[in-house]
Amino acid sequence: MEKAEHKDFRKPDEVREFPKGRLELINIGGATIGRAVFEPGWKWSTSVQPIARTKSCEAPHFQYHVSGTLRILMDDGAVFDCNPGDVSLLPSGHDAWVVGSEPAVVVDFQGMIDYASSHETHA
Repeated sequence: MEKAEHKDFRKPDEVREFPKGRLELINIGGATIGRAVFEPGWKWSTSVQPIARTKSCEAPHFQYHVSGTLRILMDDGAVFDCNPGDVSLLPSGHDAWVVGSEPAVVVDFQGMIDYASSHETHA
């Protein structure tokens, strides 16, 4: 039987900083979970794209939106807002930015392993 595990985002295993944002990663149960904080004015295409060097974010995301509002623009032209309490499943090929004056905080269960890192395979 596997043992129970407990981790705390206040003591992450890794932290990645990027313009107007921060990613905290914890490794638990063989998975990597990320909590991202995006400050007002953050936009993927200006804050992370220079690191990822891809046209749009290629990382798929399965995330819970804790606070703030993120506007998502899919490569197919679909646009929608994610608000506190929302759960979103985003395939590769999107941009995103903070709407309003409150930081947007998300907990991502899928796409943060290589996010905003110099060895990215995704964005």
